[in-house]
Amino acid sequence: MPDDDLVRSTLRDQWHLAPGEITALPAELLSQGWEITAGEQRYVCRLAEPGARQPVEAGLLAAERLRIRDIAVGEPVRTLGGGLTAPTPSGALALLRRVPGRRLDGRDPIDQQWWGDRLGAVHRALQHFHHPGLRPWQPLDPHAAHLTADPWLRSAVADALGATTRLTVTDRLTYGVLHGDPAPSSFVVDPGTGRAGLLDCGASGVGPLVYDVAAAVLYVGGPCRATELIDGYLAAGPVRRDELEAALPVLLRLRWAVRADRAAQRGDAEALDRAKQALESAAG
Repeated sequence: MPDDDLVRSTLRDQWHLAPGEITALPAELLSQGWEITAGEQRYVCRLAEPGARQPVEAGLLAAERLRIRDIAVGEPVRTLGGGLTAPTPSGALALLRRVPGRRLDGRDPIDQQWWGDRLGAVHRALQHFHHPGLRPWQPLDPHAAHLTADPWLRSAVADALGATTRLTVTDRLTYGVLHGDPAPSSFVVDPGTGRAGLLDCGASGVGPLVYDVAAAVLYVGGPCRATELIDGYLAAGPVRRDELEAALPVLLRLRWAVRADRAAQRGDAEALDRAKQALESAAG
């Protein structure tokens, strides 16, 4: 995990910004984030995984589309050289102006409504957004070398991918721009105005929109704990209830496979064991 020194030095060299305070955001699956205070200004700094620079930059440009549609989202701050991101040994670093408000609590029913509503609004607003950096929906490589970390892992990933392929062939799913990792800590609500928004657009790709819903649902522990989140999404998003109910179980299983894949890459035995139990339950 990169430390604050990497963030400070990159902000100084690439943005000529001297942070007074750096606070790590809650851990997410695909990236690491920090809140930055510099004088009276507040920012969010997001470090994406290596190899994700183009998708991240597509997400930053998608933020401009959302702002035009009056959706509150962090405004990208370009580097001194005019770039949207700065390369580091740990991945692509992006800097955005902090949207006012407190981060959402995924356990709170009211916050879940805000969270689902904003995710749905983002999906609807980006339905006609195109960018060459948007990566096709390929969440996993079943032939990756790190899937030898445990005897069960490669077959579990292949089974989850097989179930997803059958779903996409037999069902008509709504495709669009994915956030990719819509954790509650990426969304905010301003108590003073009642306006909700999001800190950033994530490492964007194109795929079935229910996959984003599945990713969000897992952050709160599964569908039984995500009723308000799902209702909020259905009220604002472009996906119908019948499609979501049909696709969600399969895409939850895929998201668990993604978690297992990431845990194997990091050598996180505890996270890998949790993913194994969830995948066995989903397959059984």
